[in-house]
Amino acid sequence: MVLGKVVGTIVSSTQSIGIEGARYLLVDKCNQKGERKGDYVVALDQVGAGYEEMILLSEGSPARETPTTINKPLDALIVGIVDLIEENNAVVYKK
Repeated sequence: MVLGKVVGTIVSSTQSIGIEGARYLLVDKCNQKGERKGDYVVALDQVGAGYEEMILLSEGSPARETPTTINKPLDALIVGIVDLIEENNAVVYKK
């Protein structure tokens, strides 16, 4: 899994993925402190993430292992919203 920040929404009037009500977000990968890297990916949102929220991102074949995404042409899936990150007994990120 990878950390990322939601930076935008993707709107597509035509889709072939076959997931009803699919919502795609533009995600910029980030470090554990929430500092953006400029490495963008389009991800299917299954958790209701909002703008500037730090998220957990599953990429590649693991993103296609959920009941909703099995055998779908998908490369990135938002699987969680980060509330807190602790590193070396210190909080480095808090929502």
